[in-house]
Amino acid sequence: MTSPKVNESNMQHERTSPRRRVAKLIGSDVELGNMILGIERLNGTGAEASRLLLRHVDGFPTSPSHSYQSEGGGAQSGNGGGYYGAARQTEHEDDGYYHRSQSSQSSYGQRGSSYSGGYYGGYYSGYNPQDWGRKYLSTNGGCVYIDLSHLELCIPEVLSARDYVAASRAMLYIARAAMHAANEQLPEGQRLVVMVNNSDGQSNSYGSHLNFLITRGLWRRLFERLYPDLFVLAAFQASSIVITGAGKVGAENEHEPVDYQISQRADFIETLIAPQTTWHRPLINTRDEALCGPRYHRDREDEITLNDRLARLHCIFYDNTLCHVSSFLKVGMMQVVLAMLEAGYRLPGLILEDPIAALHAWSHDPDLRVRARLGDGGNTVTAVELQRAFLESAKVFVSSEGGLETVPDVELILALWEDTIVKLEARDFDALRTRLDWVLKRSLLERAVQDRPGLDWRSPEIKHLDLLYASLDDADGLYWAIERSGLVQRVVSEGAIERFLHQPPDDTRAWTRAMLLRQAGRAGIDRTDWDEVSVVVGRSRWGWKSTRTVELADPLGFTRVEAEECFEQAESLSELLDALYMVGHSGGAALVPRVT
Repeated sequence: MTSPKVNESNMQHERTSPRRRVAKLIGSDVELGNMILGIERLNGTGAEASRLLLRHVDGFPTSPSHSYQSEGGGAQSGNGGGYYGAARQTEHEDDGYYHRSQSSQSSYGQRGSSYSGGYYGGYYSGYNPQDWGRKYLSTNGGCVYIDLSHLELCIPEVLSARDYVAASRAMLYIARAAMHAANEQLPEGQRLVVMVNNSDGQSNSYGSHLNFLITRGLWRRLFERLYPDLFVLAAFQASSIVITGAGKVGAENEHEPVDYQISQRADFIETLIAPQTTWHRPLINTRDEALCGPRYHRDREDEITLNDRLARLHCIFYDNTLCHVSSFLKVGMMQVVLAMLEAGYRLPGLILEDPIAALHAWSHDPDLRVRARLGDGGNTVTAVELQRAFLESAKVFVSSEGGLETVPDVELILALWEDTIVKLEARDFDALRTRLDWVLKRSLLERAVQDRPGLDWRSPEIKHLDLLYASLDDADGLYWAIERSGLVQRVVSEGAIERFLHQPPDDTRAWTRAMLLRQAGRAGIDRTDWDEVSVVVGRSRWGWKSTRTVELADPLGFTRVEAEECFEQAESLSELLDALYMVGHSGGAALVPRVT
């Protein structure tokens, strides 16, 4: 069988009408493995560990007026039952059904939410273990919270894959500082451990989600119309694990035993499309939550909003990677493929007959020899061959476009993608160790098996090393030792990472969000979310608050260029809010300049 060949003549491209394009803004929400060694709990120590970590993260609770800081850390409601979210709209999982609540859900990311199983007057209330104690960061515009007993990190919205690498690494450094601070307070014999992975080895998986801004038109072609785009995206993601996999010892979730596999998430992906994220997980997630302000205008419901023109693709598929190149390409390749689909390019020849079966088979084959059948029912491909076909189609697309304004660093993305594919085709694993987590981890574990007679892939010591690879502690994490030795190819400098510890990105609304938090201070913030900040502007004689809300509906608006002058020239908070209102209503936040 031959692998698919791609050239300009067999790429289908709709040219009947101009297609809207939008910058492929990136968000990420990542759950960490966390536990306390040295104590035993019936249900584990994840809940205690995550709360201790959150306690040592300096941030703004989503709605300080409804919460306080408990002894265990994090924002809690007055009855001690959890956090009561601000009144926003979202979706929650419950026995397979999605309920619409007046709360909010994940990063350019996920909104703050509350759920108790009860419903009264259109509002859910009470404790929600899936979103607890959310804090927004005035340092960089990101946020941190607890999701099902895991500390979850959300980066500020960024435009480039390079900034994604720097921002996501900065969030890990924030979590590491919290870990060290928590450990200083634990009794002797106890230690809080944090892992940057997606699986605990006991058939429990936790997410590493990515989010991409796309046009509403592409969303409809993916999920509402009979187009091949959905199946092309599925085939791309399934085959991309050869670059984006984090590597894992053994199989989980009732899959056949295997010594080592490429992806940590693959065993937990069970269906093609669905909205849920914590059970029967889909390859393609259908959550429709743009985080672009209200779905309807307050005055006129028939008025077009940003939600009618923009959407957010919520991707729950990928592994939590540490290598720079793997992390960079994980985002960059997806940006390019989404831009290609958005422009109307179709690749019906790059569709798999069974994407889920292919994903599982490819993940269980670190030697890269297994073939999967294409949708034509005849040809078969390896994951590397299919990635080569996607790369070639991306090169044709970018060349025909004369560049790609909606994807920064596209030439670097294509160059690294191609060079990595060349090395995968040659099975040059020595060279790939500097770039890909699954290759680097495999080489370390193979050396341990070879050097220690009596050890094999099922030995507990090898599984321990697997987990130790992802330890966030720079003193014992295997990855960090390799990086310090200079054996990992870098994409961003430590200086770029350091900047995201203290500053938000200049070119998204995260800049204004962070600056508003700084300007107003804790006492001046009533409520914070991805697309709005409510500020206290006064109090009545009886103590009632008067608030004004800055709507940050446009994810690509309220940048430093647009808003910095407002902060520099305003002589009062009211003047600042007036100026920011004008930014949002004078074309600065209009869709037209940003979607061509």
